[in-house]
Amino acid sequence: MTSVTNTVRFVLDGQIVEAQGERRTTTVLDYLREQLHRTGTKEGCAEGDCGACVVMVGELNAAGDGVDYVPVNSCIQLLPSLDGKSVKTVESLKRADGSLHPVQAAMVSCHGSQCGFCTPGIVMSLVNLVQVVPAPSRQQITDSLSGNLCRCTGYKPIVDAAQNACAQGTAALKVDDAADLALLKEIQRAKAPTLSLDGDIVVQPVVRTRKGNAFVSPSTIAEVVHYLNEHPNTTLLAGSTEIGLQVNKQFSRPEHIMYLGNVAELRRVDETAQAWRIGAMVSLARVEALVAEAYPDFAEVLRRFGSPPIRSTATLAGNIANGSPIGDSMPCLMALGASLLLRRGDKTRELALDAFYTGQKQNALQSGEFIEAVVLPKPQAGRVFRAHKVSKRFEQDISATCAAISYGLKDGKLVGVRLAYNGLAPSPARAPKLEALLEGRAPTDVQASELDAAVAESFVHRDGLRATWTYRALLARNLVLEFLEEPNAEVVS
Repeated sequence: MTSVTNTVRFVLDGQIVEAQGERRTTTVLDYLREQLHRTGTKEGCAEGDCGACVVMVGELNAAGDGVDYVPVNSCIQLLPSLDGKSVKTVESLKRADGSLHPVQAAMVSCHGSQCGFCTPGIVMSLVNLVQVVPAPSRQQITDSLSGNLCRCTGYKPIVDAAQNACAQGTAALKVDDAADLALLKEIQRAKAPTLSLDGDIVVQPVVRTRKGNAFVSPSTIAEVVHYLNEHPNTTLLAGSTEIGLQVNKQFSRPEHIMYLGNVAELRRVDETAQAWRIGAMVSLARVEALVAEAYPDFAEVLRRFGSPPIRSTATLAGNIANGSPIGDSMPCLMALGASLLLRRGDKTRELALDAFYTGQKQNALQSGEFIEAVVLPKPQAGRVFRAHKVSKRFEQDISATCAAISYGLKDGKLVGVRLAYNGLAPSPARAPKLEALLEGRAPTDVQASELDAAVAESFVHRDGLRATWTYRALLARNLVLEFLEEPNAEVVS
């Protein structure tokens, strides 16, 4: 655990970096460039879209004998969240003999760089990929680059470079982090709460200001509960994909920030025969892998949700708590009957997700209450789940609308219909009038005109930046018709 007041400690290329006196909202990108002069990491958009700022952030693996890395958009990650972790930048790839990493060398030989501004971020995305998948398919390579924008090359030479680099084998592709292991163990954060002489929990701040504002990074649920009891208006930080935007674009400076990334209980996925219990700090990347077989449409929505650096840090609970009207995960979860485990002090309650939102960016959370987990039902025999997202750009774009439906068939009739949308209302919501229209009908009997009327009655007609109301209403109808075209099994009565 950090032993020096107001000091963020992380490992960088075999050395412990102690960042002292920095603001709680200093971004990783700004610190790397301005204090450590790691200028290979670029700022392009400052909102996690372009990928020029990608670095690798590592943590000790469960066995303590290696480092698990994820790609991260450093422009929206807050520096204090690095406490106890390690970082690799494009400068970290230089070998002891001065030679380039195979990915860098292949980028040169394949002419994968022109203006060069985006190149470091592209290299880091590819290097992170080959740490996990040393021999990736072309699809895996292109997926890993979905968050890296390049206006010069057309991407083909970049993909060629990745394939050429992978031909050199696993050993050549691995980053050198042998010197980091012992240091990571030295600075790892405590796994038990700090107690006062009276036995009370004391949540130690990573960074604290003279005004008493703090950035805290607890390791247990007990610490989270204790801090929220004392500071119920604390800003909870998960993947920083929303708060990072507020810091960069709105110059937001929350008084109290609590980073949940070190709370082991919130990083777990537990399961029963009926459902998965997904902790509030489980990343979208893990959820995507979790549901890939059971709900492939949901996994595809998540794949298109954002780039790998976004999905590796953003969380399902964070997407829900943010409550964006065009949040992509919520229609899927509502159609599947997901619920939330909400915690306040020692008390927990379960609330259906479709009852969580009370207005635009408003929800049913009480003061000091937080989402502890998302409960996602497992597939049931005879039930069908379909979902699809429509956006101007296929990869990594905001939805015009995302629709999801779950239903069964009995005697050729639709039963148990659950239909939800985003983009049509102030918050993601189910569509009860459309559900009632579909319930008990044969799929072939459903008429487009009936759906049009139900859509018009269900939602306020408003144009948005991403789509006109006319377009969204047409999508809402056509997606239902598409969902009902698939052949389906009978529900077991």
